[in-house]
Amino acid sequence: MNFPMTQILSFSSPAPGADPRLTDLRAEIGRIERGCAAGIPAVLPTGVAALDGHLPFRGLPLKRLHEVVAAGEREAGAALGFLLALLSRVMRIEAGPVLWCGRRPELHAPALAALGLDPARLILVRARTETDRLWAFEEGLRTKGLAAAVAELEKPLDLAGSRRLQLAAEKGTTGFALRLDGGEAAASAVETRWRIAAAPSVPPADDPDGVGDPRWRVALERCRGGRPGHWLMEKNDATGDLALAPALRDRPDLPAGARVAG
Repeated sequence: MNFPMTQILSFSSPAPGADPRLTDLRAEIGRIERGCAAGIPAVLPTGVAALDGHLPFRGLPLKRLHEVVAAGEREAGAALGFLLALLSRVMRIEAGPVLWCGRRPELHAPALAALGLDPARLILVRARTETDRLWAFEEGLRTKGLAAAVAELEKPLDLAGSRRLQLAAEKGTTGFALRLDGGEAAASAVETRWRIAAAPSVPPADDPDGVGDPRWRVALERCRGGRPGHWLMEKNDATGDLALAPALRDRPDLPAGARVAG
C-alpha cells in the first residue's frame, strides 16, 4: 500500500496537558497503520466530519473504485466540480500524475490550477468510444505510479465490469468513474457512489454583488461498509477545502434509514 505518511510517522504517548487535536491525530495515524497492515484500505479524510462519519474508517477509501454522477443533464458542472475537489485532495498525498480518460477535446489548464490541480500532473487520453475509454481506464487503474485515474462514461457500470475495475484499482491506484449525463445507477461493485446537484451560492459578506464559493447538494447513495446520507456542501476557493454550508453545520445527521435525496 503506497501510503508513506503512515509508514514513517510515529509518536510517543501524549504528555499531560497535550493538545487534544494532536492526541486525535496520533490515534488516527495509528488506526491507519493498523488498517494497512491488516489489509484494510488506506483512506483519505475529506475534512468534513459529518461526511467522514458516513464513510468506512472515516475517510474515502484509496485504491478503490468510486462513481460520481450528475443528478441531471444540467448538473454536469456540479458533478465535475465535486470530483475535482476530491481529486485535489487525493493529489496532495499521492505522488505521480492523474490519468484522465475523457470524451471532451481538452480540459482548461488555468481552471484546473485554480481548483488546486497541477495541470503538469495530468495525462489526458482522448477516446472516441466508451469501450476505448474503459480499456484505457482499466489499464490506468492497474498502474501503481499514478495518483489516480478518471474515466468519463455515458452509461452506468454493470456488475461484472465494475468488479473487474475494482480489482484493478486494488492492485494499482484510486479510480473515479464520472457520469455527466445523469440517469439512474445500475447494481455495481463500486466502493462509493455520489450524486451531485448544484446549489445557489452565497455572496461574500464584504461583496454582496460578488460570486460566492461553489455549493453542491451531495448525496452519498452507496458506500460499502458505510451508510448513505446527503449534505449541502461548499468548497472554499481560497483553500480548496470542503465544508458543510453554514446553515447546516449545527444540524444533526439524518436518522439511519432516511431516504437519500437525488
